[in-house]
Amino acid sequence: MKTIKYEVNGEIVEKKSKFLADVFYVSSTQEAEEKIEEVRKKYFDARHHCFAYRIYQDGKVIERASDDGEPSGTAGGPMLNILTKNNLGNIVVIVTRYFGGILLGTGGLVKAYSQAMQVALEKAEFVEEIHGYEVKVELEYNQLENFKYFCKQNTISIIKIEYEKIITLVIELSDKEIENRILENDRIKSNIFEYQILEGKNIRKQRD
Repeated sequence: MKTIKYEVNGEIVEKKSKFLADVFYVSSTQEAEEKIEEVRKKYFDARHHCFAYRIYQDGKVIERASDDGEPSGTAGGPMLNILTKNNLGNIVVIVTRYFGGILLGTGGLVKAYSQAMQVALEKAEFVEEIHGYEVKVELEYNQLENFKYFCKQNTISIIKIEYEKIITLVIELSDKEIENRILENDRIKSNIFEYQILEGKNIRKQRD
């Protein structure tokens, strides 16, 4: 499954109406609904907050779209179609419209909402979402920069660092990296005191 690494935004103006697109990575329907509410509050004075999301949760794909007062099928549905067509998941898209006083018609609305979303997605960095693990790694202070470089070279995400008597990091490794014992290769294993697999989870990895 393809998703985005970071939040992206886009904006277009069509016949004096302003369309603001906010695209977020989310891992659950609850997160998606929270992002929608967050955008509603941010642009509280706007007329429409149309959205679409597509989420892999509990072994199934959950999809939802809303036209939020626009004519049926002119906003949420077309945006959801873009997500589906491009095999994008764990994403919520909210496009906020500030009405400019000129009616766009159904075709114009479909085009405007889709275009605002595409402008945002053009800025996105896409990654693969796959199964992996959180792993705790312990090392000495003088090995931290070497280890961070190793993670960067292997597109391994560091999600937490604690500085105590020794350095403790939490990183994300894919199933394949665990299977290949990436932390036990000759280049890095001598720098690590200990590592421990904590829990399985979905992780985002850079696409080739």
